[in-house]
Amino acid sequence: MSRGLFPRVNVCWIAALLGNLAVASAARAHTCSEVKTAFQLRQIGPLKWVPEAPATDVNLLVCKHVGPSCCTRKMEESYKVAAVRDTVQNIRSYTFELKFLLSGHADAFQDMYQSLFTFSKGHLNSLFESTFRSLSSRIDPHVTSLFSSLSNFIHDTTSISVDAAVYRFYDHLFPLVHNYIIKPGIAENNNLSECLHATRQDVNPFGHHAQAMAEDLADAMQAARALTRAFVMGEDLMNVTEVAPLTNECARALLKMQYCPHCQGLTLIRPCPEFCLNVMRGCLANVAELDMPWRHYLAILEDLTHSVAGEHSLELALLRVRGHVNEAILYAQLHEPRISATVDKVCGKSVAEAQSTHPTTAKMIPTVTLAPEPLTNQSDSNVMKQNGRLSYLGSSLPLKPTKHNKDRSLKQISRELLKYIPRYKAFFAAVPEMLCEGEVVRDEPTCWSGNYVVDSYKGRVVGNGVLAQRQNPEVKVIGPDAMLAAVKERLEHFNQEIQRHMPGLGHRDSFGDLGSGEDSSGECDDEDGCQGSGEDTPKSYNTDSNVDTEVVVKTPPHEAPVGRFIPKLNNGAHLVFPSFTMLIFILGQQWTLT
Repeated sequence: MSRGLFPRVNVCWIAALLGNLAVASAARAHTCSEVKTAFQLRQIGPLKWVPEAPATDVNLLVCKHVGPSCCTRKMEESYKVAAVRDTVQNIRSYTFELKFLLSGHADAFQDMYQSLFTFSKGHLNSLFESTFRSLSSRIDPHVTSLFSSLSNFIHDTTSISVDAAVYRFYDHLFPLVHNYIIKPGIAENNNLSECLHATRQDVNPFGHHAQAMAEDLADAMQAARALTRAFVMGEDLMNVTEVAPLTNECARALLKMQYCPHCQGLTLIRPCPEFCLNVMRGCLANVAELDMPWRHYLAILEDLTHSVAGEHSLELALLRVRGHVNEAILYAQLHEPRISATVDKVCGKSVAEAQSTHPTTAKMIPTVTLAPEPLTNQSDSNVMKQNGRLSYLGSSLPLKPTKHNKDRSLKQISRELLKYIPRYKAFFAAVPEMLCEGEVVRDEPTCWSGNYVVDSYKGRVVGNGVLAQRQNPEVKVIGPDAMLAAVKERLEHFNQEIQRHMPGLGHRDSFGDLGSGEDSSGECDDEDGCQGSGEDTPKSYNTDSNVDTEVVVKTPPHEAPVGRFIPKLNNGAHLVFPSFTMLIFILGQQWTLT
């Protein structure tokens, strides 16, 4: 019965089968097939370099161990090159992310600057085309030169200051105002024009308006130029970090950590986390030295971004150019007797004041006025009232897009940048940890310690920086890297120079409504036309004889109070401004008036 159910087993056949399995297992244990597969997949070098079986007579320099090895000297050298290559690629993947953030926002700011210059130039040209037609074609080259100089200044490509560019514009404007507005029809006289050009500052035909325009633009553009330089400095820093060479000591440590296990046939074992940190902190000790100046740089970058975009300062400064020029010309008209007398004394009386066939008279019509000159007498008051009826419209012109217009403004671009900056404040100190994230596997029972497979790493874990590496058991750091030391010095010098020219930058942690709270996404705020923040009154930078002002102060930490002027009518009600579309329509109609 039992023999029928269980046929007689051939003991000899079973013994032979077990013997073959043992031989096959021993053969696999003494081959380098897995090492060869990994060598090929990681593109370390020619596959023929990998031996078929481990050898004991190899003369390795780094991956030494007791017993046979699947590595040769050529393989070891190729492994070292591959370890350095992989590490550099990983470093560049992180620096590229940060460099892209800086360069992308730098381009966005530059594009917005150019749009603002184009708009402001057209805004100013419309003043001459509609109000002072006799000057329009003659002043056009000087308007172009003014905005070209301002653009070059903000791009940091010229040594000409904003003040010099503005005063040069008014130097060219004075002869035209004198010959075609104050004394229309006067005979052409090159000597007189040259004298007027040379003596404009002495004659002072435009009162304080030329200086006011220069100061207004200089304050706004200084921060914009510094921001341009900051972006360039940041990109240069990333470029140097990418190409900074790793030392030979670092290369040996990387080889020991990543590929020496392969020589023992251990292609899947991962380094211990603490071992990896010691290796990476030793390799990047000089990179970590950039941590403190980098944090200082980012604080300055945040403040500069806020200075450029906060309260639309640059947009409003450029928008006010038309008002400054308009009021300067009106000032010259109002003070024609004094100016003529001074010109006659300085330049001599004109030879002939022949009246032209069609005398040119400047027409005065309401125009956008953002910062009217303090009234000095009754005639000034009458002219200002005549020319200021629409002045409040310009002060409320929203330069930031509404909810339904997704073209970005300076403030929205700045919000996007400020949202990302905090993520990178510890970048140079955190690079070793970021690199080890891809090298180690947490919660594994065993790991590679550099020589053996162990339960845990027993060595001391060191901190960041060159000095901390004196106790590093894995990497010997000789001293500072010349390339990284030079860029660190440049970064520190940049930080000091910016703070010397713009005291107070780099010391604040938060900046009002920029980059924080619900509006940090840059999607919507009150100035976008949205409601609900509790501060929905439009801001105005104009004062009028029948408009009172109250000051609302918002003081960010470590910042001096800054007044924000909110117009209120005499009855106490807030002034309600037209919509963006209505303002553009009104301004368009104004520019075309004759």
